[in-house]
Amino acid sequence: MEQIINQLAKEFSIRPQQVEDTINLIDEGNTIPFIARYRKEVTGNLSDALLRDLDVRLTYLRKLEKRKEEVTASIEEQGKLTAELKSAILKSQTLQEVEDLYLPYKQKKKTRASVAREKGLEPLALQILAQKLTEAELDEAALSYIDTEKEINSADEALQLAMDIIAEIVSDNGTYRGVIRKCTYDKGQIKATVVKGKEAENPELEMYFDHTEAIKTIKDHRILALNRGEKKKALSVKLLAPTEEIEAYLKKELLKAQPSSYLLKSIGDSYTRLIAPAIEREIRTALKERAEEGAIKMFALNLKKLLLQPPFKEKVTMGFDPAFRTGCKIAILDKVGKVLDYTTIYPTFGKGQAEKAEKEFLDLIERHQVDIIAIGNGTASRESEQFVAETIKKTKVPVQYIVVNEAGASVYSASELGTEEYPDINVSIRGAISIGGRLQDPLSELVKIDPKHIGVGQYQHDVNQKELERVLEATVEDAVNNVGVNVNRASVALLKYVAGVNKTIANNILDYRNSVGPIKNRKELMKVKALGAKAFEQCAGFLRIDDGDNILDNTGVHPEAYKSVEKLLKLKNIKKEQLGNREQQDLFNDLNYSEMATQLEIGIPTLYDIVKELKKPGRDPRENAPKPHLRSDVLSMSDLEVGMELIGTVRNVIDFGAFVDIGVHQDGLVHISQITDRYIKHPSEAVSLGNVVTVKVLAVDLKRKRISLTMII
Repeated sequence: MEQIINQLAKEFSIRPQQVEDTINLIDEGNTIPFIARYRKEVTGNLSDALLRDLDVRLTYLRKLEKRKEEVTASIEEQGKLTAELKSAILKSQTLQEVEDLYLPYKQKKKTRASVAREKGLEPLALQILAQKLTEAELDEAALSYIDTEKEINSADEALQLAMDIIAEIVSDNGTYRGVIRKCTYDKGQIKATVVKGKEAENPELEMYFDHTEAIKTIKDHRILALNRGEKKKALSVKLLAPTEEIEAYLKKELLKAQPSSYLLKSIGDSYTRLIAPAIEREIRTALKERAEEGAIKMFALNLKKLLLQPPFKEKVTMGFDPAFRTGCKIAILDKVGKVLDYTTIYPTFGKGQAEKAEKEFLDLIERHQVDIIAIGNGTASRESEQFVAETIKKTKVPVQYIVVNEAGASVYSASELGTEEYPDINVSIRGAISIGGRLQDPLSELVKIDPKHIGVGQYQHDVNQKELERVLEATVEDAVNNVGVNVNRASVALLKYVAGVNKTIANNILDYRNSVGPIKNRKELMKVKALGAKAFEQCAGFLRIDDGDNILDNTGVHPEAYKSVEKLLKLKNIKKEQLGNREQQDLFNDLNYSEMATQLEIGIPTLYDIVKELKKPGRDPRENAPKPHLRSDVLSMSDLEVGMELIGTVRNVIDFGAFVDIGVHQDGLVHISQITDRYIKHPSEAVSLGNVVTVKVLAVDLKRKRISLTMII
């Protein structure tokens, strides 16, 4: 364990004591959000992101240690464990290194070499390897192995079987494998060619129809593109290794004074038949895992930014779900998200229907005094935006609109949750409710949708789905706990992401609210079925009660710190009921945090967090983020001109740039080279999803529907 602690300390550049204390907290069953928020003194104020990474790495290192024990025990059982081999296994830094060392001792399925050993050819193989006999002497020695019962009918057959054994011995050498793997990775190339007849079906893969680049420098998004093309059977992908250099290395390691042609053939066969295919699989797997890890991290980063976009609170909102044949679905939500009205209009069904649609649309806006219209970006979005922009000019209500990402809305509409929430509303209308809801409160609405369907990633359907799900679940959990959840208004979909709360407890909270009424204080949570002491400890600080018995219950202050807060307020002569008033906030300005923390017997980081919460009870951390750009008019791609400056919202960040919504229904691409005039390795260093940015048009390709933008203005 000490070795793991020291390694993690080195990798994360933190003190060993921080690592040990954090591991203890994790092993005690504490959640990452709880540790990050309420155990800062124990961890040394480690962030939730670092804690997540440390937890994943801890799991890997523990798996590595377990595998070392298994391999050591297996080799020892065979009576072949030497002190040198044991030391090499214990010093291994990766699972791959352990497997390389274990390879010669691993129980294999039937191979050409195992068949040869069963026939008694190992002594001849060792003679060839020893290189003490001439080729003629080896030919002579091979004659003694002829045995028709064992199906060895000639000296040539005996020598061939012996060479199969040598090929496997060379292939199983962990040192050789390591050198060859590194050489292939450092100096090899990856080559893709189009499968004949697949060109027309896969125009998006055109740049890879005849593509070669260095393995060492290939970008992650290209790896994923090649893998997708291969999966579609449109591309043939293979590695080009520096074969001559590798074979020269093997000869240098193996050849002595009298190498026979048999040994030379064995070396060539070992590399071509056994080593090269295995190394290619390993490198392709490593590239895939690296690319997937990068794509998943980018997806998670985009998702978190999307979830934490500022809500449009206290706004009457119209959710507008565009369509042609089936009509546009409309849902009106009041200022707290309750459905007031809904209908379907047909603005594209001829003049008569268009006039009727316009009349009904304006009536809804004026009757409900709609503040914002959220238009989904799916089919018919362009036409719907045009209709909305032209029609709102005819009303005196100061309404604006915004096009929102509707990904996942249809999935929610037909889901069990959608049916539970709106059992009496048609499935088609639920999509419009979801579109409006994700503008009013993105976090509360988007948690109802499987994160994979939200569509803010790159190649999300091509990556390891289990790992994607794990990372996205953690991302949603961090976002939810960062904001906090109103326990009396939250849905089960939102509650289940609160630290310490699972779906069962979330349902029990809902049942309790329905049967007993609103929860009045955090202590009352203990009355909820299955919500025991540990769950309460984890979740209490993240659950908010805005109209309860205690104003502290509407803050991020954990109940375990309430006594300290009471003492602080008494020392500062501040009345709890007046927290949040400007005059009361100023009373904290002269606070000596070091002295007060000692006096209250709490840590300084905890005191900082407490004061921050006391200054503004009910604070929503999303309020400080820039809101998306609202519109009242519409542009089309044909309106764009090179050099035109526009304000847009970043909709997606990927490895090679960022896509920006500039209000023309087709997002423009800001290539990584056009994001900033300073050097960046990745777009996420300078821009993130939801940012409102000023861009300039570089090029417009109407035929291919491509817009090139720059942020360097």
